Amino acid sequence: MEGNQIKQRENWGSRIGFLMAAAGSAVGLGNIWRFPYTAGENGGGAFVIIYTIFALIIGISIMLAEFTVGRRTSLSAVGAYKSYSKKWTFAGALGVLSAFFIMGFYPVVGGWSLAYVFKSFSGLLANPEAIGTTFEAFMSNPIQPIIWMIIYLALNVIIVAKGISGGIEKAGKVLMPTLFVLLIFISIRSISLPGASAGLEFLFKPDWSKVNGATILAALGQAFFSLSLGMGCMITYGSYLSKSENLPSNATIVTILDTCIAILAGIAIFPGVFAFGLEPTAGPGLVFVVVPSVFAELGGAGVLFSVVFFIAFTVAALTSSVSLLEVVTSYLIDQKNVPRKTGVTSASIIMIATSILSSLSLGVMSGFKIFGAGIFDFLDILTDKIFLAIGGMFIAIFTGWVIKKEDLKEETTNGGKLKFSLFEAWYFLLKYVIPILIFFVALMGIFAIEQTSLMIFGVLLIVVLAIFSKKL
Repeated sequence: MEGNQIKQRENWGSRIGFLMAAAGSAVGLGNIWRFPYTAGENGGGAFVIIYTIFALIIGISIMLAEFTVGRRTSLSAVGAYKSYSKKWTFAGALGVLSAFFIMGFYPVVGGWSLAYVFKSFSGLLANPEAIGTTFEAFMSNPIQPIIWMIIYLALNVIIVAKGISGGIEKAGKVLMPTLFVLLIFISIRSISLPGASAGLEFLFKPDWSKVNGATILAALGQAFFSLSLGMGCMITYGSYLSKSENLPSNATIVTILDTCIAILAGIAIFPGVFAFGLEPTAGPGLVFVVVPSVFAELGGAGVLFSVVFFIAFTVAALTSSVSLLEVVTSYLIDQKNVPRKTGVTSASIIMIATSILSSLSLGVMSGFKIFGAGIFDFLDILTDKIFLAIGGMFIAIFTGWVIKKEDLKEETTNGGKLKFSLFEAWYFLLKYVIPILIFFVALMGIFAIEQTSLMIFGVLLIVVLAIFSKKL
């Protein structure tokens, strides 16, 4: 390993603190916002099965690889790759760029959720027929969503500025248990509704006729987006781990927690959707239009359930977005030697500007297109369909082909102190199976989705990044 730096670095205060923070990074909009509507658009149960397989096989493998690389180098994404080979700097840069691009639209949706906590109190459910119109008017408003986005991003800045154990870890210990309790509360009410069984059947009974290349790509993209893989988050979080932590166990626990939350979100949403005869394929508006419509049908109790749901939604978004902000902040700390608070401030200022453009692209700037997509959709598609999957492929290739096998075994077994009986299977998956699988799934997706020109642009952008990344 070349140029590995040994320096004072922050650490997690406890294992439970790390697990809550890492699970919080994984659990976010991908689970509460994206998973239900993506499942709805891709046949329900069939998508859930494919997604779960990807999460448990590819997800755990990639997450363990990221934890391993992060802890072994004690550096965030760019530095971790660069410490082994400067030729691989671009892969770390892609992770930072992915986190940065996601934070160009993520705070917008986080702001919507925060706003809907208060809208639930102020008459949102009073007129069920107008809920869809209310969301469209709010989303396209040039001022309101931006104000809520800034408030939401400010919460991220406050947490990340306080550091690892003092900020991110403390927030995770409170926010993650809160999220579990709130989702369980809503799920119990949802499945108790008359006709709720149709929603559970949709979620768990597969319709394989709906499966095509786009479905498989959506499931892979969902697994990476939901687990915060391929974007430098888990490398960065892994870099703060002590040498005594059980990496295989931690990767498995975080992945299972994340998958359970995603399915729990589906249980919270679909039974109510079907109970009231609403549309499960409502797309991104499912959470902000269909779900409030369900709560409106519950009478006086609906306001309480709506408030609880959007608090849970905001909590899930916040636990994930702080890890994305930390990826960019950690890069600035490690590679540019800036103080934490300076790094957080610098990154957030640019993210505010990008998020404003994303928000406006859903309203007054809706006519402005990049490769046929508005700025919000452009950043979403670029990361979800291209950057994250390719970033996952790179970490698999890097771990399987660049790092020595004996070094991987030493790191994942804590120098032989732990037993990792599946090491050979994990190493084989990383070296041969996962890179090829991701490549073919991505190839299927290029021909299956409409934004082919955007896919090509994304790949070309990665090539350009590889050429100029040595300056980072």
